[in-house]
Amino acid sequence: MSKKEKMTEIETKDYLDVRHEDIEPTFSDDVLVGCHNLHKYFPIHGGLFGAKIADVRAVDGISFEIKKGETHSLVGESGAGKTTAAKTLIRLYDSTGGNIYFRRQKTGLFEDVTKIKGEDLRSLRKEVQIVFQDPSGSLNPRIPVGDIIEEPMIVHGIKSKNERKDRVVEMMKIVGLRPEYLKRYQHEFSGGQRQRIGIARALVLNPELVVCDEAVSALDVSIQSQIINLLQRLQEKFSLTYLFIAHDLAVVRHMSDTIGVMYLGKLVESAPNAVLFNNPAHPYTQALLNAVPVPDPEIEHNKKIIMGDIPSPINPPSGCRFRTRCPKVMDICKVEEPKMKEIEPRHMAACHLL
Repeated sequence: MSKKEKMTEIETKDYLDVRHEDIEPTFSDDVLVGCHNLHKYFPIHGGLFGAKIADVRAVDGISFEIKKGETHSLVGESGAGKTTAAKTLIRLYDSTGGNIYFRRQKTGLFEDVTKIKGEDLRSLRKEVQIVFQDPSGSLNPRIPVGDIIEEPMIVHGIKSKNERKDRVVEMMKIVGLRPEYLKRYQHEFSGGQRQRIGIARALVLNPELVVCDEAVSALDVSIQSQIINLLQRLQEKFSLTYLFIAHDLAVVRHMSDTIGVMYLGKLVESAPNAVLFNNPAHPYTQALLNAVPVPDPEIEHNKKIIMGDIPSPINPPSGCRFRTRCPKVMDICKVEEPKMKEIEPRHMAACHLL
């Protein structure tokens, strides 16, 4: 290993050892899932012997909660850590540190799911599901769609073939697909129909939490509205809880009960829907909302564009991570990281201006 690589390893060693905290959850009875100080780092290896020299700090200490039956959205630029946070929350990734609490179906009690494994982790998969961004890439092209929807039931031990078939037919009807399409393959469907298949597969096990990871961004605008309306109908019908990941703030405004804004692995603001859109507190949130196009040529809209690119999550800026692009940067922003503060009930932001 070169001298430079050794120095990099020494410099990064202090922040790599992020331990789980043994804390008691203090969530209210209507909360389904909550995370505390969640971290997810991806190691970078280099040098002659492939030693770890740094980490991609994709999620770097975020905390939020989602109430049962509500939709919580995460927004931010590409590379902010939204999808990584969602996948870590449902244990597709193992967390580097922090706690994830989930109210389990079998007991009704909160459990720190970062520590479970084996059969207990397997049972968690029935309670949390995900709808992926690309419906084509998330569906197996070699088997019929009926088998795609049926597969989760086989994996989780529903042995009655007739029961599985009836459930598949029921789910296809619920998401707006005709049962006679069971034997068709995914390439025979449109993009919107493929996403309906993905939704049916996610809901076939009656989950409590569904992650929608850019679930409408790959679809035409007219189809987007159909899928959004479908998701809302299903939420009402089955009392579903959504974690919704999106770039389109118009979609987020239509779907969400609460919203968290992420930048470079950190939450910079969180608030109820109406509060965030009517009274954004953080300069980054203000810039995101200001960039939304106004569909009226008669209205003069003076956009304030955020200059520069998002920094590298391998070596984020000191102090406030948004300071390299913030139009209101101060000297303190360069040396001290701002903490999340409550501006008003349920409205939190991390900015020295506050």
